[in-house]
Amino acid sequence: MTLLDDHVVLITGGGSGLGLGIARHCRTEGAQLAVLEYDPVKVLALKEEFGDDVLVIEGDVRNLADLQACRAAVEQRYGRLTSLIGAQGIFDGNVPLADIDPDRIDQLFDEILSVNVKGYVLAARTFLDMLTAEEGSIVLTSSTAAFAADGGGAAYTASKGAVNSLVRQMAFEFAPRVRVNAVAPSGIAGSQLRGPRALGLEASRQSDIPADVFRRAFEAAAPLQYLPAAEDYGPFYAVLASRQNKIVTGQILVADSGAFNRAMISANPDSFGLGLQN
Repeated sequence: MTLLDDHVVLITGGGSGLGLGIARHCRTEGAQLAVLEYDPVKVLALKEEFGDDVLVIEGDVRNLADLQACRAAVEQRYGRLTSLIGAQGIFDGNVPLADIDPDRIDQLFDEILSVNVKGYVLAARTFLDMLTAEEGSIVLTSSTAAFAADGGGAAYTASKGAVNSLVRQMAFEFAPRVRVNAVAPSGIAGSQLRGPRALGLEASRQSDIPADVFRRAFEAAAPLQYLPAAEDYGPFYAVLASRQNKIVTGQILVADSGAFNRAMISANPDSFGLGLQN
């Protein structure tokens, strides 16, 4: 028996990077899987990789109609939902606030928070009664940037701090039938987080940083000296999503390769400004 046997799991933002790594791991744990992805190119790639075994839905977490269509597809295919995992996100490029034109701040914050926060709220509300019926769980994605400076710019760090507060509030409201937690990843090898359109960074990805530079900078700050792949975070999401978790709710699991177990995250100037956090 595997951890997610008899579980129906929906992953939002599961088309690449962290979300895809979680999806792959959940499948190995026996989950019946659905993935919501907004990028049509990634939707096609998901269908090619998983075939008919996984329900792949094209849609935008910011759009209630898309989420309702996703719900209808999950109901038609599986008839129930055990776990909702939120993995979508946008990074702000770690651009200092002083370097951002004031005229762009409204657009920047609306863009980042609509995906990183509002998308989670809309998804939770859309699927709440299905999760309640299953005594299920919600697992969102925070970041070590919510706990320490220089993991992103003002918009990104604010969004991840908001996720932490959202987890605690929803855990309180949805108890005792639905557990709500989050994982706070740190660096991810080959991260596909894109930048914001508001800053002209929509074509950029964290993976644009040379892989060897990214790895050296991360490992200099992390006692475990290991830069995780997306799949390495999958087990933490799976445990929190599973019915085996009967007692943990309202918590943020920090997965930082030991970086916060130091008085100073880094004294290496080569590591600054790379935006290592998810």
